[in-house]
Amino acid sequence: MTKELIINSTAQGVEIALLEDKKLVELHNEKIDASFAVGDLYLGKVKKLIPGLNAAFIDVGFEKDAFLHYTDLSPYVKSILKFTTQSINEKSESGFDFSKFKVEPEIIKTGKITEVLNGRPNILVQILKEPIAAKGPRLSCELSLPGRYVVVTPFNDIVAVSRKIHSSEERKRLQKIVEAVKPKNLGVIVRTAAEGKQTSELHEDLLGLQNTWNTIQQNLKGAEPPQKILSEQGKTNSILRDLLNADFNRIVVNDKTIYNETKNYLQRIAPDKADIVTYFNNDNSIFDNYGVTKQVKAAFGKTVNLPSGAYLIIEHTEALHVIDVNSGYKSVSNNQEQNALETNLEAAEEIARQLRLRDLGGIIVVDFIDMKLMENKKKLADAMDQFMKTDRAKHAVLPITKFGLMQITRQRMKPEMKINTSEVCPSCNGTGKISSTLILEDEIEKNLSYLIMQKHKGLTIEVHPIVYTYLTSGFPSRRLKWSWKYRQKVRIKANSNFHLTEFKFFDDSEEEIKL
Repeated sequence: MTKELIINSTAQGVEIALLEDKKLVELHNEKIDASFAVGDLYLGKVKKLIPGLNAAFIDVGFEKDAFLHYTDLSPYVKSILKFTTQSINEKSESGFDFSKFKVEPEIIKTGKITEVLNGRPNILVQILKEPIAAKGPRLSCELSLPGRYVVVTPFNDIVAVSRKIHSSEERKRLQKIVEAVKPKNLGVIVRTAAEGKQTSELHEDLLGLQNTWNTIQQNLKGAEPPQKILSEQGKTNSILRDLLNADFNRIVVNDKTIYNETKNYLQRIAPDKADIVTYFNNDNSIFDNYGVTKQVKAAFGKTVNLPSGAYLIIEHTEALHVIDVNSGYKSVSNNQEQNALETNLEAAEEIARQLRLRDLGGIIVVDFIDMKLMENKKKLADAMDQFMKTDRAKHAVLPITKFGLMQITRQRMKPEMKINTSEVCPSCNGTGKISSTLILEDEIEKNLSYLIMQKHKGLTIEVHPIVYTYLTSGFPSRRLKWSWKYRQKVRIKANSNFHLTEFKFFDDSEEEIKL
């Protein structure tokens, strides 16, 4: 599989398209004035405790207070509160030695938020979900700083290794390396990308995150809530940090600043990949040039067509998303069960892509074409699991129910990607109505009469093919009547690029006459 990143910088922000084998699978939009991105750290102020919800509302500077549930409190939240207070009040330039920081006891899983945040203190929080609709951001105190190979989690000394690394020997090797190089009071999660990496690479990544943690401590000095303490790096670098591997073979950017930033970032994290970044210096649209615009137009909307002729209907409600699979006009075989299986498998692959592309979250219910055989239902469920493996969002795929429905849950991190692919009809300008053909005929004749009075000779009228047929059919035709009436030959020409009520006049030199 080959991966390409196409980055389009505009006056409004940056659009990022991720292509896998030339097929659009992710689309990200980073606005210039965007704030409250997932991963940002804020110094917030507890504004209100809600015992009934076991939650708190935190002021982080958004128009609506952010939401913090007890389950999103870190077990080390008392240590976070202590660290926040100490950092704010710290006077020395170097700050206090975090390796000597005394970690407070963990809170219990079934506790009450009023016992933990009593007194409405200032607290260091991380954005867990961006603001969606009328809701403010959702927060977490489970602070995490992601690198390319490891993720740092402060206030504990735990070392964990990704379960996706299946070799027990490799897991033990990585654990020993990290335990030997990690500082005290910083927990470390080893990412899948660390498999096969050397001690020096892991140590360098860890040192970078340790410096980030020191920066957070410095930024907290004298801070007043609400205040941003640390921004998550830009979308481009975040995608590269999480996805960069041997499959990545091209990154194309149309902005010199982003090109240089991306190039420098790759030089730092993967010097062997720095040459895959290219600068797009062309007057044409970068998305048009690489076929992204066409794929966006085809992939978004209520109906999504599949190559076999089958199609998906995607509907959205407040609580869930519903996808209906409909068979097409082509038949794979004469066997109805086999046809249903083939169509469902094709639809499953596209559904997995649509979930990533539109960033659909919450509950998704898919109504596949009915199949009778249990083995076919299992094949479909296994295939959906396989297609969803490339999705970075947390998700779960449930088996098909006896009613032929599949339920999928997917982590919602940000607002759903919505793109309106419909365009205003050039004939009716969105009204749904056009002038009567009879009235159009009168309008054309009125303009014809005016131009002949202005002494124009050899007139040609270009119209839509349907109007052309209307004006030239029968005997005597309307064109012939005009020629007799105005004692001048009138030519009529069909133009299939015209909309139904469009017409233009041209003189004998084929120059358009502006009316």
